[in-house]
Amino acid sequence: MKPLKRKTYKKLLEPMQLELVAAARWVQSSGQRIVILFEGRGAAGKGGAIDAIREHLNPRQCRVAALPTPSEREKTQWYFQRYVEYLPAAGEITLFDRSWYNRAGVEKVMGFASESQLAAFLRQAPLFEKQMVDDGILLFKYWLCCDQAEQEARFAERLDDPLKRWKLSPIDLAARQHYDDYTAARERMLKATHTEWAPWTLVDCNDQKRGRLTLIGDLLSRLPDTFVPEKPLDFEPLPGKPSVERYGALHPIPSRDG
Repeated sequence: MKPLKRKTYKKLLEPMQLELVAAARWVQSSGQRIVILFEGRGAAGKGGAIDAIREHLNPRQCRVAALPTPSEREKTQWYFQRYVEYLPAAGEITLFDRSWYNRAGVEKVMGFASESQLAAFLRQAPLFEKQMVDDGILLFKYWLCCDQAEQEARFAERLDDPLKRWKLSPIDLAARQHYDDYTAARERMLKATHTEWAPWTLVDCNDQKRGRLTLIGDLLSRLPDTFVPEKPLDFEPLPGKPSVERYGALHPIPSRDG
């Protein structure tokens, strides 16, 4: 199958983004809380999928949580503790660009977590998620799939592009040797944490544009079909002649083509 062309992709994405805006209006009106997890291998397309979802949403309502490496203090906390503060309040949406599942993926494969720590995580994660769901949070978990050859091509593109090179970390480079280990870790994680109340959804993202459309379409199909009309805004013409921007002692920088 040929990669989806950008023009076709944008045409298919636009009505979905309109639905996302309507869904966000319902979330705000109802006080609902939504959490969406984006997991997958390096360069699987998590960032692009997140950007497509939040592009036209209010950033004060729809927030992205991409946690850095834990501090020495955070390493001594209950594992889930630092993620709790990023959970949404009423009317909010949180998109986790990687989540607590770091423990079952990169931490396990790269040797940052012990076997006992992983075993405890796999026992506790379903219970942690059940508490969230029981409290009324809508939880969606997506794993973005990417073949090794495609992953290598994306890593090479990032390496060659100075505008994308920041996306390529030393961990990504080291992980290249552990593709099969990540597969084994993922399968163990899915077996332990694919539950009735918080199931996993796997998305083929070898074609990133098709993958984004598939993911967003699935998300929209699982949200309640509740229409909330937009509140009309009065926008009458201002009386008199419009004012011109004025400055005192300070002067604006001229435009580049000025």
